[in-house]
Amino acid sequence: MACLELDLPQCFSNEQPLPMASTSYKTFNVPDACRSHQLNSGRSVPQPPPVHGSSYGARKCSKSLKDDTYVPDETRIAWDKLFYEGYGADVHVLTKDKDIILAHSSILGISSPVLRNLLEQARVIKGFRKITIQGVPSEAARAFIRFLYSSCCEPDLMKNFVLHLLVLSHAFAIPSLKRTCIKLIEQEVLTEENVVDVLQLARLCDAPRLSLSCTKMILNDFKAISLSDGWKAMKQANPSLEQELLESLVGEDSKRQDRLKKMEERKVYMQLYEAMEALLHICRDGCRTIGPHDKMPKDSETTCKYAACKGIESLVRHFKGCRIRVPGGCMHCKRMWQILRLHSQMCSEPDLCKVPLCSHFKDKMKSLSKREEFKWKLLVSKIMAAKGTINSILARRLLLG
Repeated sequence: MACLELDLPQCFSNEQPLPMASTSYKTFNVPDACRSHQLNSGRSVPQPPPVHGSSYGARKCSKSLKDDTYVPDETRIAWDKLFYEGYGADVHVLTKDKDIILAHSSILGISSPVLRNLLEQARVIKGFRKITIQGVPSEAARAFIRFLYSSCCEPDLMKNFVLHLLVLSHAFAIPSLKRTCIKLIEQEVLTEENVVDVLQLARLCDAPRLSLSCTKMILNDFKAISLSDGWKAMKQANPSLEQELLESLVGEDSKRQDRLKKMEERKVYMQLYEAMEALLHICRDGCRTIGPHDKMPKDSETTCKYAACKGIESLVRHFKGCRIRVPGGCMHCKRMWQILRLHSQMCSEPDLCKVPLCSHFKDKMKSLSKREEFKWKLLVSKIMAAKGTINSILARRLLLG
C-alpha cells in the first residue's frame, strides 16, 4: 500500500520559518524531540519534561485553551467524538511507533496549509490517504491531531509534550497551538536547567516572545544558569549564541549601572529640595528651638513634617557660632554657604524672603559667567523635577491611604 511520508529536515535549517507549501517534498520528519537532547552531538531540539502516564480516555480540555475561546462545550464534545470514533475518516496518520491515527482530510487540510499540500500529493489507496509524522512520540502526535479538531488538549499531555507540540505547531503552521505552547512554557516549564535548550528551540521555531523570555531569564540569573549542562553544551555546539548572550549581559549590566546612577542622582536632588524646604520653614515659620527673631520657638512640637529640618537646624547653629566661617575654611560652613546660594537661585521673591543673604547671592549671581550660570540653572531644574517626584509620591500615598 502506497504511503506518503512526511520528512522535511530543511524546515529547521538556518532558523527559517517553515515553507507553507512545496511540491518538492516527499517526506516530512519532525525533529526528534523525544530523544535525549545533547547539543554537542549536533541535535537542535531540547529534551522535554519527563513523560508521565496519561490516558486518551480522559477527554478533558486544557483550561488555558478553554478560557481563551467561546466555543460551547457541546461543540467541543462533538468534535472530540468525531476524532476519537473516526467516523467517515479518510486519512491514516502513521506515527513513529507505527500507531495509526484516523483523521479526516477536510479537517487536516482546512487547519494547516502544509497538511493540505501533503494530502494533495498523497495517492488514495483503498479509500485512505496515508501520511507519516516522524520524530515525536505517538502521544504527542495524537494530541496534535486532536487539537486540530477541537482546539483541546488534556492538561497532562499538554505539559508533558509541550516542546514536541511547539515543534509540530511550527512545522505545520498552527498559530493557535504555538501561542498556547509558548504560554505554558513561560508559566510552568522554564527552569534554570532547560532555559538554554528552550531558547535554541524557540529560535528554531520562530517564537520571538519565548526567545525573549528565555533571554531575560538567563540575564537575570546568569551565574546559576552558566553552570548548567545546557549552557556547557551550548558553548560547544553554538558558540555564536554564547557570544550574543554575553554581549547582552554586558549591555544589561551597563543599563543597570546607568539606572542605579540615575536613582542615586535623583535621591540627591530630592534631598536638596527637602533641604530648601526645611531652610525656608525654619527662617519663615520657625521650628522647635530655632526660628526668626520675631516668632517664638515651637518647643511643644516633638516632630516636624520636614525630614531635613533637624540637619538644617544643626548647620544653622554651627554657622552662627563657627569662628572660621569662611568659604573653604570649614566643611560645615562651606555646605551652609552652598545651601544659601542654592536657595537664592530658587527664590522668586528675594526682596521679601526671610532667608539670610538671599538678595546678596541673587545680586552676586548676575556677575557669573554663562557657563557657571548654566550649571546653576541646570541644578535648579533637576531639583524642581525632584519636587514633582516627591509630590507624585505623596499623592500616591494619600490615595493608598
